[in-house]
Amino acid sequence: MLKDRNSSAIIAVADLDRARRFYEQTLGLTVADDMGEVLSFATGGTHLVVYRSDEAGTNRANAVVWGVGEEIEAIVADLRGKGVSFEHYDLDGVDFADGLHRSGEFRMAWFKDPDGNILHLNSGD
Repeated sequence: MLKDRNSSAIIAVADLDRARRFYEQTLGLTVADDMGEVLSFATGGTHLVVYRSDEAGTNRANAVVWGVGEEIEAIVADLRGKGVSFEHYDLDGVDFADGLHRSGEFRMAWFKDPDGNILHLNSGD
């Protein structure tokens, strides 16, 4: 039933204008649809939906993940240059340096949007 259907990430934010600036200017996403209290950003072959909610920032787990392949170091450096701070998590068998967690060849980075939603990048495709 759902196995052949696309899915999208959806993120609650407190201030839609602030979120739009972050997702457009900092992350470089393009608004595909502006529905007033809901924005849909094109991201690869899917969409990232951002909506205004009083519950914004209450999720303490990953809200969205991007598999960015070998571009992860360049993307992390670009985001750091735009003022993004990266999270550091103590994970068994994982090294951390320059915003990147490394487990063998696999690399991961976590950062937060202005509402504290956790966004994740990894070197998967």
